[in-house]
Parts: sequence; structure tokens; C-alpha cells
Amino acid sequence: MRWILHNMKKVMKNDKLDKIEWEIGSPSLIKSEYLRTFPYEYKGKNITVKIETKEFCAVCPWSGLPDFGMIMVEYIPRELVLELKSFKYYLYTFRHVGIFQEHALNRIFEDLLKVLKPKKMRVTLKYNIRGGMETTTVREK
Repeated sequence: MRWILHNMKKVMKNDKLDKIEWEIGSPSLIKSEYLRTFPYEYKGKNITVKIETKEFCAVCPWSGLPDFGMIMVEYIPRELVLELKSFKYYLYTFRHVGIFQEHALNRIFEDLLKVLKPKKMRVTLKYNIRGGMETTTVREK
């Protein structure tokens, strides 16, 4: 086993991968202005809107590798409802951003809270297993 690892390191060292510089975007690339809403016509009628996608992607700020995950947003609208296409494009802006899962969750939560002003909201961000560990973060108000 030691021989295999030693030779793998030699092969990798000679490979050009050790010279690659990854470009990781800053959180300033996240476009909260993409989020759009429309009026909720049944004010006073409490419904729960549940949005879920398994297509969330950001970049690990340490490794430069992509982090894929599932995001679920649940909220009770007060006056506004989130337009789904705008949410999809908003989430897409995370794709090249170096951001930790916990920070991504808080950023998404705060951006949605600001736009929707819901009665109640819960956001869950569950990253795919990496390194044998499954991580889920949740924030609610």
C-alpha cells in the first residue's frame, strides 16, 4: 500500500494538476437582485409554500472543488410569493462562489427574508456526502 501511494504521488507530482490555480469567486457574485415576487392574493389564509431542489452548487473555499446539495425552503407568505424561475437563477449565482455551507445557508435565508417578509420561514441546506460525512444546516424564523 505504501508503495502504491508513493508512486501515485510521484505520478501526480509530474502531472500538471499540481500547478492548476482555481478561480474561486467571492460572495459579491451572489445576485440577490435576481429574486422576484408576486402578490399573494389570499392574505390571511395561511398556506405553506415548499420549494426543493437538488441542484444547488457552490465551491469549497479550501479545496476549490464543487459542493453539491439539496436546498429546501418552506415559508408562510404574508403578502408576497417567490417566483420560482428567479429563485433558480439566484441559486445559480452560487455556482462559482467559494462559500462554506453554513454561510451559504445564512446568506440564502437573509436574502429570502428581506424579499419575502414571510410570517414564518425555514431553510434547509443538505450537502451531498463528502469524506464520509453528511452535513445538514437549518435556519428558521
